[in-house]
Parts: sequence; C-alpha cells; structure tokens
Amino acid sequence: MDYLSILNPSQREAVENIEGPVMIVAGAGSGKTRVLTYRIAHILEQGNDAFRILSLTFTNKAAREMRERIHAVVGNESRNLFMGTFHSIFARILRVEHEKIGFPRNFTIYDTDDAKSLLKSIVNEMKLDDKLYKPNVLLSRISAAKNSLVDANEYFHNPENNEYDASTGRPKFSLIYKTYQERCFRAGAMDFDDLLIKTFELFRNHLDVLHKYQHQFKYIMVDEFQDTNYAQYSIIKKLAAVHQNIAVVGDDAQSIYAFRGANIKNILGFQKDFPDVKTYKLEQNYRSTQTIVKAASSIITHNKEQLKKEVWTDNESGEKIRVLRALTDNEEGRMVAQSIFQEKMNSRAMNKDFALLYRTNAQSRSLEEALRKLNIPYRIYGGMSFYHRKEIKDILGYFRLTINYNDEEALKRVINYPVRGIGKTTMERLAVVANEHQKSLWEVIENAQYYGIKSSGALEDFVMMIKSFNTMLNKPAYDVAMHIAKSTGILKSLYEDKTVEGIARYENIEELLNGIKEFSEDDSVDDDGVQKYGLLTEFMQDIALLTDADKNDEADNDKVTLMTIHASKGLEFTYVYIVGLEENLFPSQLSLNSRQDLEEERRLFYVAITRAMKKLTLSFASSRFKFGTISSSEPSRFLSELDPQYLQMDSIFTSKQATTTSTAGVGKTITGVRQGTPLLVKQTSAPASKPAAKPIDPNFVGDDTSNLQAEQIVEHQRFGLGKVTMVEGHGDNKKAHIEFETEGKKMIVLRFAKLKIKS
Repeated sequence: MDYLSILNPSQREAVENIEGPVMIVAGAGSGKTRVLTYRIAHILEQGNDAFRILSLTFTNKAAREMRERIHAVVGNESRNLFMGTFHSIFARILRVEHEKIGFPRNFTIYDTDDAKSLLKSIVNEMKLDDKLYKPNVLLSRISAAKNSLVDANEYFHNPENNEYDASTGRPKFSLIYKTYQERCFRAGAMDFDDLLIKTFELFRNHLDVLHKYQHQFKYIMVDEFQDTNYAQYSIIKKLAAVHQNIAVVGDDAQSIYAFRGANIKNILGFQKDFPDVKTYKLEQNYRSTQTIVKAASSIITHNKEQLKKEVWTDNESGEKIRVLRALTDNEEGRMVAQSIFQEKMNSRAMNKDFALLYRTNAQSRSLEEALRKLNIPYRIYGGMSFYHRKEIKDILGYFRLTINYNDEEALKRVINYPVRGIGKTTMERLAVVANEHQKSLWEVIENAQYYGIKSSGALEDFVMMIKSFNTMLNKPAYDVAMHIAKSTGILKSLYEDKTVEGIARYENIEELLNGIKEFSEDDSVDDDGVQKYGLLTEFMQDIALLTDADKNDEADNDKVTLMTIHASKGLEFTYVYIVGLEENLFPSQLSLNSRQDLEEERRLFYVAITRAMKKLTLSFASSRFKFGTISSSEPSRFLSELDPQYLQMDSIFTSKQATTTSTAGVGKTITGVRQGTPLLVKQTSAPASKPAAKPIDPNFVGDDTSNLQAEQIVEHQRFGLGKVTMVEGHGDNKKAHIEFETEGKKMIVLRFAKLKIKS
C-alpha cells in the first residue's frame, strides 16, 4: 500500500520525519489519526523493530483502530507494538515489575465504584461525618494529589495540605488518604490513578528498570497530547530521555479536560522541554464545511493562550449556522426536535446523523421529552455501561476474588450473594479483626478460628469454593466463568426470577458469558503448534481498563445521539445541535472566575462546533427551570464572539434592532432580544393557520398586573389583544391564562411579561 501518496504535504512531512522530537499540531478534522498511523507504519518499514515502538492513546477503541490500519500496511508485525492507553500500557509494565513495588502480579484494578466503597467503609470505621466526608469528594481530592505525583505519605506530612483540609472542614483527609492507600496495598489493588503514580515511583526508585524501558522504547508517540496530565507527561519525559524520538500529536484548541487534571501547559510548553523539536501543523480540515470551519476559527481567536494555526478546508461552502431563540427550555426542546424531524424529511437523513450536544446532563430532559413526542428514537451517550450493571459486577466480583484473594471490595460484594448466612454482624467483626492485626479480610476469614471468630461453617465453605475456582485459572476463560456462574448459584438465582427485570439481568449474564466465550476462542497457536486460548486473568485485565469511550457501542445505532460536549470529543456527525447557549450555563458559572477557566469553556465551544460536518444549529432560551423555579437567561457571550457573517438568525428575532444587518455584529442582535421578552410557559392550543406575530415595539410599556383578574382584556407586546381566562399562583410565580385573538391560548408568567390592561 502506497500510503505516502494519499497524504497532503504537511501530513507527509510529519510521517517521514521519524528522528528527534516532533510536535504535530493537528486542527479539528485534519486527519491526525491517519498521520499517527502511517507514521508508525513508516517507522516499521524503515526496518525498526515493532517491540521498540510505544504508542499511547486515551481509549482502547482508538488503539484498536490504529492497530488495524497499521496491520493493513505492514501485516502481522503490528501485533508486536506496545500500543494502548496510558493505563493499559503502564499496568502491563507494573505486572512485569510487580515484585519491585511489592504487589502481586495479578493485582486488582479498582474502578470508581470500588474506590468510593472503600472510602465509605473507612469513613464509617473512623466514625466521621459522612456528609462532610463524601466518597466522591474524597476520591476527587485523592485523584488530584496522585495526578500531581503526591503520594499519601508526602501529603500526610505536608503542613500546608493539612491546613487547607482543616479550612475546608475535613481535617482528617490526610489520614483517610493514608489509610486508603494502606488498604489498597493490603488488598493487592490499585485504582486508576495508582497506575500512573506507581509507574512514576517504579522508574524513580529503580533506575535499572527505567534504563531498561528507556532503551527498549526507541520511538514514542502520544495521541491527544493536550489531554495529558502532569503525571503522564512526567513519565513520558523519563522514557524519552535517551533516544529523544518522541512525537506528540494534539490540538491545544481542544484541551477541555482540566477538571480531570489535563494540563494545557504540556503542549504549550513542549518546546521548552525539547528545544530541538520540529513542529508540523495540520491545518486542512477534511470534516466540515467552510462556514463551520471559519466560524470555529472566529471563536477560538478570542483565546490568548494558544498555538497559532490557520485551519482551512476545500470542502463546500455549506449553509450558514442557524441560531434558534426559544422562550423556555421546553420550547427549545420542541424547536430542536421539530428541526430534526423536518431535516429528516427534507434530506432523507438517518437518525444517527444527528447529535444534540449540551453542557450539563440535566439539559437532556426537555430534549428527550420533545423527541419522544415526535417518535424520534434517541440514545443517551455515556449512560450506565454494561460492565457497571449490578448483576455483571456481582459475577465479576467472583472472578476478581478468584484471581486475587485479598481483593477486599470484591470479597465484601460476593461473600453473602447469593445468601449463604454470612451477615452484617459477622462482616463487621471480621473487619475489626483485620484492621487490628493489619491483615486482609481474606486472611482473617481463612483463619477464622485462630482469630476467635465462630461461624456455622459458611466461612469455611466459602473459602473452599473460591480456592477451588482458583485451581482452574489455567483453563479457558469461558470454562472457568461458566463453572463459577453455576457453582455460586448466581445463574440459578437469576433464572428463577421471572420478573421483567429478572429476565433482563439473566440475559445480561448470558451476554457476558457469550463475550467471554468469544474471548476464549483465540485462533493463534504457540511455537509448538498448540492452540492458544484466552485466560480469565487476561479477560479481567482487559475490561478493568475500559474507558468511557469504549463502553457506548450499541447494536441498534440508528438513533439520535444526546451527549455532553465533553463526551463528544473525537466524534463527528452530519447534523449537530448545540443547545443551552446562555450565560452561566455555557459558559458555566463556575468558569467565570478566571481567564484560564473561561478560555477552557471557549475551547469546549470550539470542540462542539467542530463536531459538525454539514450543518450546525445553535440554540438558547430566554428562561429556564432551575431547581423548580423559572429563571430568566441571557444569551451566551460566545454567540456574540462568532463572526456574524456565518450566522443565520432565526425569524423570531423580529425587533428592529434584531434585524440589523450581519455587519452590525451579532452582539447587537443578541442585545436586541434581551429586554422586554415575554416568558411563554406553555402553549395549549393555536390555530392551524394564523397571521404573522405582531412585531415587538421597543417603546411598549406594560401596566401593573399585580391585581390582574379573569375576564379582563389585555394587550401583549407581541401576541396582541387577548382575554384573561384564569390567574393562578403567587408572587414571582403568578401566571395568567390568556386567550389571544390571533395566537390562541397561552400561559404567561406575569413578572416577565409586559401587558397593557384594556378593560
């Protein structure tokens, strides 16, 4: 395959230059995956060993796609690449070097639920206030410390950290962090952040190991470099120190994960760490229309901290970006759903061609309701993953405990499921003894009589069962998994539950076992010609390292996609709707305290815009329900920052100021609809055909409506004359039901509306 001939000049230069430090600044839709893929293929075609190439990504899905593309060029040699996510590659290294850090080779990887469960147990054991010491808050703080390479002991002995925690009302945090790490170690477990900090500590404390991997990895490549955190970059720099053949691919304009610890300074300051770096800019966009590309460029120019680039495209000019203004968030949902319905009819588009992007998950409610009313199928991207369902976590708990007896969270989950007479009192006693003797729960259970714990034999039977499972681990994963599912009674228990939920749970277990069956049937053979098969330990390692982006595949994918903008990164859709463009929502109220935070919000908007291929629609509402109360909203500043020549303002902008020509600036247009806008809560009926709405008079002055009563005739600034049929509510939530001559029945919130009382 002549892969070089299909690259543009900038892409080809980035692919062919394989020596020394390289930074590839890749604009949205510029083919960065193609460049990274063919760069690895090119290194192999120059006679280099695949075992000496390290390629780091952020999702297993991306790694699989790249490996498949490389395989198409170079064949089976692609199997020997060290390619995967940061966490999967570092876990692989830690399992090889486990003795150096005192962990078992088959250490467990705790997911977020496991980590929170352990923290909850620690808080309860310390008899602390669980409202102050919430597991999610504690885990977030621990994660931030680890991503800054601050371990529990260092944190514990740092006076400034302790002062900060005392000021936030959590003076025991450092002790919780220290205890959490001790308990993880005792359980032979690491959380996701441990995979980073333990790798860094391994290289820092064992120079022979660092030397080994520095010389093994002659070429290092990092995808989505703008998303790396301090710990990840610190490890990369160590590994690249000898050969200096490091290539990073990223786009500072798409750095949107600061809340996860991502540090934009890594890409902005890369040249300081590697002064000899050669920089290549991929500026041709292959995804979007010219209008979308230029609009995105016009918004990102407002950021001060950025690597300058001129993104362009040869694609068609395309339609202008439509801006919808709704009176309420519910009306916004209806307008978007109707627009999708109409677009499907006009363009014969599929449901899967559409994506609705929002800043927060809570915004999906009004969109879902509107889509359901029009029978438009949709899916929420990022909902509960298959592997987080209770019945799946239950059986995986047995798999985990079979592999690692000391896995405390797995043990607590399965020891009395299905019920075997080991109750809460027994578990509390076991936990006390384990903490007193600094032993794992398993060690105490295994020697229950020695520690003076009496049982009816249930503990002994449980230990024998798990040990019998362990003896099977050298057999195919499916054989072991099916044996565990049957022997524990899980399959029988779920099969006997004939409720709709019970049947669904049984089918989920069946699906899991089918997946393990497929995993077990490895087509490869070893050097002696013996058929290979996947082991349960290998299967568990794979699923423990799944990322969010790997968990959302669905068989039936012809559905409109609803997702947060953060979740949309890396994806593309023909038609994109970005909703909720209002101040304090997007940009988020939390981002308005510093320029740094505001610029990240603007980058988030840039990412949202650049998901669109053919057509983009933006929307905002003049009012929105927040905590059960209607609040007025102002259009987002981002709307006024977009170059107005690329925008088509919706026809509802009918005031004289709102119809200003595009050269006057969208800022004026938006301002023109902020003042005196009535709030429409619910439209109960409307004539099938009606004259155009009355233009808004900016000089219209309303009367005092605090004493408005039924049967009075009123004039609305846009809806014209109407008769009040009912008044309800009190204070700020007082509403009037009005039958308008031309607009039909509407319910108006009086504190927002301007009404003249005619009689």
